[in-house]
Amino acid sequence: CALPATAAAAVAAAAAASQQDLADAQAFAAGRSHEGELLWWDVAFWAERLREDKYDLSDEELRPYFALPAVLDGLFKVAKRLFDVDVVPADGEAPVWNADVRFFKLLAGGSPRAYFYLDPYSRPAEKRGGAWMAEVVGRSRLLPPAAGSAAGSPRLPVAHMVCNQSPPVDGQPSLMTFREVETLFHEFGHALQHMLTTVDEGLVAGIRGVEWDAVELPSQFMENWCYDRPTLYSFARHYQTGEALPEDMFSRLKAAKTFRSGTQMLRQVHFSSIDLELHSRFTPGAGESVFDRDAAVAQKTQVMPSFPQDRFLCSFSHIFAGGYSAGYYSYKWAEVLSADAFGAFEEAGLDDDAAVVSTGRRFRDTVLALGGSKAPELVFESFRGRQPSTDALLRHNGLLAAA
Repeated sequence: CALPATAAAAVAAAAAASQQDLADAQAFAAGRSHEGELLWWDVAFWAERLREDKYDLSDEELRPYFALPAVLDGLFKVAKRLFDVDVVPADGEAPVWNADVRFFKLLAGGSPRAYFYLDPYSRPAEKRGGAWMAEVVGRSRLLPPAAGSAAGSPRLPVAHMVCNQSPPVDGQPSLMTFREVETLFHEFGHALQHMLTTVDEGLVAGIRGVEWDAVELPSQFMENWCYDRPTLYSFARHYQTGEALPEDMFSRLKAAKTFRSGTQMLRQVHFSSIDLELHSRFTPGAGESVFDRDAAVAQKTQVMPSFPQDRFLCSFSHIFAGGYSAGYYSYKWAEVLSADAFGAFEEAGLDDDAAVVSTGRRFRDTVLALGGSKAPELVFESFRGRQPSTDALLRHNGLLAAA
């Protein structure tokens, strides 16, 4: 089926940028004595060498500027500025499963609105990798609230956020990679949607009942604030000297965000397309293998010829056993929504505090408040005043010129 015009334009922009990404890697490799055209197994190696050469930025170089206590303070200040809520420690007010687990309460107007646990550190012997947010209990008018609550009060939501960063060592605080900072902001976005819901019907309150292709909107939206200079510099300070993150590091950090963004976007388009093909238009046993169909899709979604022995589908567990069957596209669609949502703040003026505050309240009262009580497109339109556009996504990925 044909793509909508805006989606087709985005794919075309990604394809043009991907062609340039390949040409850049080819030229870089040739300048370092690589002979011949890059093959599939060469590209990732030379692309990574090119990234190192262009940006010269390592995780270990950045860690001292991202101590967990400072990052949390900055994150909670963002929540206060945008959504007018206070996050305060409540350690000791609820049992925890490990001494490192923190407990916080979220206040609105001085009164408890929600609670959450934060389990930040890696414990390989007892804890799986990755990061996630999940509910402990959801908001509900039907189910009984905590003891001591006023009559008629709803049960307040409780969330838990789990990360896997390095624990404190030798008296030093936990020092985070920048990706871990983004991950913390991401998971807090999920938690905010769970905690700031105003819906009292438990089955559609918070993160419950939100359609799959909008689940990642609040989380990916929050990641954008990691690249907002005033926000980042509110916490990016050396844990020993208090020195702010050097300007050249911040510039390289922002520039690296869009490195090979066309290639990455086209890769997601390919995964999304083959997922939909196999679950909606492919007929097993009709003379065509899944690999044949994958190669046919690749003619529109790859800038290099398909590798005949490619068997990636055999390990593409997302779309067979990972819950994303016919839904992998939601990753990229959520990026469209989150970029466009952040675009509302850009249009209002990120240096205009009153406009940012006003836009933040509108985001709180729509995207974060309404949960699954309304269809996601209606929730988004309530916030943005129109249907989603891909323009912000292309701009944030440095692809508008390619479009």
